[in-house]
Amino acid sequence: MTVLIKGAGVAGLTAAFELSRRGIAVEVMDAAETVGTGASTYAGGMLAPYCEREAAEEAVLTLGLSSADWWAEAVPGEVSRKGTLVIAAGRDSVELDRFASRTRGYEWVGGNTIGELEPDLAGRFDRALFFPEEAHLDPRKVMTGLYEALVERGVRFHLGSTETPTETAYSAVVECTGAAAIGSTPGLRGVRGEMLFLETTEITLSRPVRLLHPRHPLYIVPREDHRFMVGATMIETDDDGPITARSVMEFLNAAYAVHPAFGEARLVETGVGVRPAFADNLPRVLEQEDGFSIAGMHRHGFLLAPAMARQLADSICAGRHDPVYAEGALQ
Repeated sequence: MTVLIKGAGVAGLTAAFELSRRGIAVEVMDAAETVGTGASTYAGGMLAPYCEREAAEEAVLTLGLSSADWWAEAVPGEVSRKGTLVIAAGRDSVELDRFASRTRGYEWVGGNTIGELEPDLAGRFDRALFFPEEAHLDPRKVMTGLYEALVERGVRFHLGSTETPTETAYSAVVECTGAAAIGSTPGLRGVRGEMLFLETTEITLSRPVRLLHPRHPLYIVPREDHRFMVGATMIETDDDGPITARSVMEFLNAAYAVHPAFGEARLVETGVGVRPAFADNLPRVLEQEDGFSIAGMHRHGFLLAPAMARQLADSICAGRHDPVYAEGALQ
């Protein structure tokens, strides 16, 4: 049995890894010359099921709880398990109560504990929510690491190609083409996400920090080399053009509210990714004529890709061709 996966983003690579470790031969093709392009390269990489539950269905929490363990096994050493800190400016403190009312898995912490968790934020915020069980990773690093692990397992890659390889008879084809499936997969729409990278040695953060705001909430995720990923918008459009001036200003103003040192940071990169989503913003494993597709990852790519990969592998290993999701409802 050989399975062909079309798409080398987070959905495609996690599916390839899960199938490969169950003893199934896998090949992966992608039009890009490298893996992890598209929306995957601009992801925050937060494995934050409790925080995401605040604005998502319960399924995002239940399916995402095991994602940190999956990634830690697949790409050893690349998962940071330091939790998530959720803060708000004094005038927006009510947003913390609203956020807490919609999720769980948190601890209320005061100013002293905030300073212990993040010394550079000491004295800046009176209270916060701390989610100790959450984690994060660097999407670009883990995509490279997953690719290298797959090559070691014997997975064949056909990169820079749009032609389906003909030298192998495939038992199933799995479409993991992300935003490219918009228009061909019924009900799939595009949600534009924008981000930027700031670089500064004036501040250190150990974990993702989410700043709540009635109109412009954002997150800041620390990376290596004194870089910080700041994101992300959710705009109902499949336009993948350059980041807007409005979004840049909102990001910079919010980052400055977290710490004034970001005002002197260097803006070293901006990016835009179109995230495919269904009406309920939940991903699906769908039956296709020649196999399956994984679609609709929305903003939960790295959080939910392992669960989708497991469900896909279960179906293929069982020889079933019934969809894992039906009529938009989790089964």
